[in-house]
Amino acid sequence: MKTRLRYRVGCVGCILTAIAGCTVGPDYVPVKPDAPTDWNTQLPPGLQRDPASLSQWWTKLNDPQLTALVERAVEGNLSLLQAAQRIHEARAQRAIASAGQFPTLTATGSATRSEFSQNSIYQGLTDNFYSAGFDASWELDLFGRIQRQVEVGDALVTASEEAYRDMLVTLIAEVALNYVEVRLFQERLAVLKANEATQSQTLELVKANVEAGQVSRLDLEQSSTNLELTRSQIPSIETGLEQSKNRLAVLLGLQPGALQGELDTITDIPLPPPTIAVGVPAEALRRRPDVRRAERELAAQTAQVGVATADLYPRFHLLGSIGLDSMGSADLLSRSSESFGIGPSMQWAVFDAGRIRANIEVQTSRQQQALLAYESTVLEALRNVEDAILAYGKEKLRNDALTLAEQSAARAVTIAQDRYDMGETSFLSVLDAQRSLLSIQDQLAISSARSTSLAITLYKALGGGWSSLAPEPDPSTTDHQINDPKGNQP
Repeated sequence: MKTRLRYRVGCVGCILTAIAGCTVGPDYVPVKPDAPTDWNTQLPPGLQRDPASLSQWWTKLNDPQLTALVERAVEGNLSLLQAAQRIHEARAQRAIASAGQFPTLTATGSATRSEFSQNSIYQGLTDNFYSAGFDASWELDLFGRIQRQVEVGDALVTASEEAYRDMLVTLIAEVALNYVEVRLFQERLAVLKANEATQSQTLELVKANVEAGQVSRLDLEQSSTNLELTRSQIPSIETGLEQSKNRLAVLLGLQPGALQGELDTITDIPLPPPTIAVGVPAEALRRRPDVRRAERELAAQTAQVGVATADLYPRFHLLGSIGLDSMGSADLLSRSSESFGIGPSMQWAVFDAGRIRANIEVQTSRQQQALLAYESTVLEALRNVEDAILAYGKEKLRNDALTLAEQSAARAVTIAQDRYDMGETSFLSVLDAQRSLLSIQDQLAISSARSTSLAITLYKALGGGWSSLAPEPDPSTTDHQINDPKGNQP
């Protein structure tokens, strides 16, 4: 008899062990992006296919003040701090899911005194009852519902870490872009004020010539018009400069205006390095946090399908309690007051009008949405880099042409002024030459800043900058399930 009982218990144990190893729903298989072998855009001079070295790329602009601002932004940016808190939240949510794999133990205790009605069969009887003990409950994860919830938590933790890194990449690029914009406005303002000074001197000379009767008053009015047009551009440039400083301050987590003193000293627009290594498309996709985040969100949603599928099957709990019950407090701790209970429980939604299967369809549809979102993110990432490569190369050509144009325009001003002084041409030629030089100098300053900005945009598109600054992922959240993508049913 005992042998037969042991045999039955052993069989039940084997069956439960086999069922416990069965996790319903699809097992996630990491997707690989469909990356081309090379960039579609021909790399212009200055860009190389060497493996990209993007750690602290902003230091390659050789501007210590920019480097310091980036470091302060990483420490103080409020949006980045929010992203860090979302990592903390995701890890806590994962801990909640993981706790479901273990039993729960609850302490209980009560002391009650009851008095029955005089009109009841107990006729005013007074009753005391004392109780203390522990209740335990353990869900047997026979169909992997809790395991899938843990997988969801794992994936969402790493997704939140990638979101932080993505925000870090964007923040560093925005700080650099706004800093370049500040330096651009300062340079444009310096060009305008230099031209204002030159045109003021010209106006004084024309006034003297008018008083001497050497030129007509028309020259004086034309010179005055040219000067005032130059002055009219200064307020808008000053407005843009202050707004750029304010944006930069907010990126650092400071109040608008907090950087006024720091950025008042004018320095040159930082120049991009002579060469930038862009690597190959597959390398960029592996590095970009937004692509990595989309992949983790797909993993999380795949596990959600398993969570929904598990609702088709019964849920088993093992319940137990141990305690002390007594009608009197003096006897509560005696051996005769001991009580206990143990046994299984089962819950199974026999009829739910199709709710569970509809929820499985919902989660499966969301899984497909996540897959499409991942593929869209990959395509957008490739487009970002292709566009940045193209724009950077074209702007370099434009900048070279404007540099030559500025040199020619400066010589033209000198020639026009000399010919006017000798009476060989009208003053209008001088004004035209000055206006042309001012316009080209302004365009050249904008182009120089744009070249640097496009280099920054390229670094951002390549996903650079986060590896040396982002927090290390929690090792407990990096173990992903890789099995049959079609699902494993019990």
